[in-house]
Amino acid sequence: MRAWQVVRHGRPSHALKLRDVEPATPGPGQLLVKARASVLNYNEVDGCHGRYLTINPPLPYTLGMECVGEVVAAGPGEEAWIGRQVTSSGFGAVGAHADIVLASAAMTFDIPPGLNDAQAAAFFYPFHLAHLGLFERGRLTAGETVLVHAAAGGVGSAAVQLALAAGASVIATVGNEEKAAFVRALGAHHVVNYRAADFAETALEITGGSGVDVCFDGVGGETMLQSLRCLARGGRHLTIGFASGIEAEEVPMVNGRMLCFGNFDLIGVILAYTPPTIVGKIAGASNMPVPRFNPPTTDIAQSVQNHLLELLAAGKIRPLVGAEVPFTELPQALEAMEARETIGRVVLLR
Repeated sequence: MRAWQVVRHGRPSHALKLRDVEPATPGPGQLLVKARASVLNYNEVDGCHGRYLTINPPLPYTLGMECVGEVVAAGPGEEAWIGRQVTSSGFGAVGAHADIVLASAAMTFDIPPGLNDAQAAAFFYPFHLAHLGLFERGRLTAGETVLVHAAAGGVGSAAVQLALAAGASVIATVGNEEKAAFVRALGAHHVVNYRAADFAETALEITGGSGVDVCFDGVGGETMLQSLRCLARGGRHLTIGFASGIEAEEVPMVNGRMLCFGNFDLIGVILAYTPPTIVGKIAGASNMPVPRFNPPTTDIAQSVQNHLLELLAAGKIRPLVGAEVPFTELPQALEAMEARETIGRVVLLR
């Protein structure tokens, strides 16, 4: 089968090579998915450069975090998945940019009714991650104000839609006027071009000085520090990702004085569903890149999926496909993402 593998570190066109490899054999908790589509994630850009320490397997390895297709084989106990049309994550968050993907059963869902492959590919990660952030971790309620960074991206645009569906007021940040128009069309109440204005000062003006209740931050770094300037008392800053530079993941940035005087919450969010029976076994494992790993469990996953399907059926949310790209053009598509030229989700079609 074909697989896009990272064979050296550098920009995607330098790091990636389309190779012929043998499919894996699924073990416990694993599935084999014959992929019809996969999706670009910014972490894959970091993976090409060798700077994403959380997911950093030895070279060569097959890139890719998520796919859409048919389950053609399953490990022990997972046979009920065979033959189903699914959205899924590559096992260990790698391997999805291939014709046949070794996938995680805990991170697999049936394709939502009415969605084609590209739309299904644009549904799973953005909406699950945004939902976990805004509701399971951020406790967002109607009437609150949400600041969404990188609002024209796949996850940011999902957060805008979910916040609006919940009855929140949305302040969105973007980097150019094309993206501003895109986010306004989603219904954001206020859109700030962060290259032309101080988003924190603007958010304070919009809220009459009280600040925002929730900050949905997939950018990190300096953007995180500036966001703390406009958090309300009891506000929640959600650390979703580090699109400004994955290096910020390793840098201590907030001191005790900021926390005491700010009177706000700093909240981490991760999408890595795990069966409840094994969470305790991995939370403090010595091979983890953090002192403790506390992922959301599969019962939370199903609750999130059920709510998202309700919103989708009611027309309150929709997956946003920014581009459909042939499978053979992955390196160029990733470089466009690295250059901040993409909007919504970029889907690779087989």
